[in-house]
Amino acid sequence: PGSVSAAFQEYLQHLGLQNFPCGLGSWNKSRLNARRSPRAEPVGLEEAVPPGEETPEALLELLRDQHSPWALPPDCSPQDRLLKEVAVLAPELLHGSRVFQLVRSLRILDKGVEEVDEGVLRFQQLEELILSANHISRVPSAHLPRTLKVLELCYNAVGDLQDLCGRPPPELQHLGLGYNRLCGPSQEKHLTADFWPNLVSLDLSFNSLTDLPGLVSQLSTLQNLHILVLQGNPLALTPTYRGFLVDSLPKLSILDDIHIWPEERQHFHGLARQPELIRSEARVVVSIGEMKGLPNPKAFQQLEVGSEGPVITYSYSVTYEF
Repeated sequence: PGSVSAAFQEYLQHLGLQNFPCGLGSWNKSRLNARRSPRAEPVGLEEAVPPGEETPEALLELLRDQHSPWALPPDCSPQDRLLKEVAVLAPELLHGSRVFQLVRSLRILDKGVEEVDEGVLRFQQLEELILSANHISRVPSAHLPRTLKVLELCYNAVGDLQDLCGRPPPELQHLGLGYNRLCGPSQEKHLTADFWPNLVSLDLSFNSLTDLPGLVSQLSTLQNLHILVLQGNPLALTPTYRGFLVDSLPKLSILDDIHIWPEERQHFHGLARQPELIRSEARVVVSIGEMKGLPNPKAFQQLEVGSEGPVITYSYSVTYEF
């Protein structure tokens, strides 16, 4: 599927919400008739059902009993469990577009999604959208429900935040952009309270951000930011990286998955007021312990002085990608 909507439809088919013990069928056909008749009362859990049919309670037990052939797998998501149980207890709620009203958390991982399409707006109650490990390069904010509190886009191809910041969800608390293609310093201007007034957690790890002072000046406007992940960026190689961040962002509680204790904050006190200590360069030391598959120069026979034999020179190069 190329879009989030297409991936969701494929997900619904995989769940089998119309197959026994879910949905409407011969196992609960009286409920089917009740749904067709506007005056009929829905069959409750405790009401008797005609012979040959199953009560909603019995059908629900088939999903919950670990020994049942229809049991939900132990590692199934809360989203899977919710939709399957609703398909047993109230299958009419999953008819047509009403299924979108039930979904509060949508997880579509590694499904080849390339587009966050307008169809995502049908999830009017959506609070969590996880789209990790796909091929998304552009995220139009106009296609995101205003109810979103968590947006996770790690392991994608996002290189520009302009579209995402057009009209972002105002209540967003976590934004995950790790392992993308963000390059500084042009992206820092999109990481301010003007766009994310309620942001608590921000993951920018393993991108190509290089301007530490510029980024910090923007992040300092995020008054609710308590969790920040920047490891894996070139700016994290600078010698005063952690100390400068700890002193510059006093409300930060966790940096790169490491808790900031009062002793550490006291140790780096005043560093933020010394920008001359922030160097825009870093030193990386690489040690090569062993190389295999290459001829050892010492193994070649040394030519005697004055010999007219051919001289063969070997040279090797090592390339590093950062």
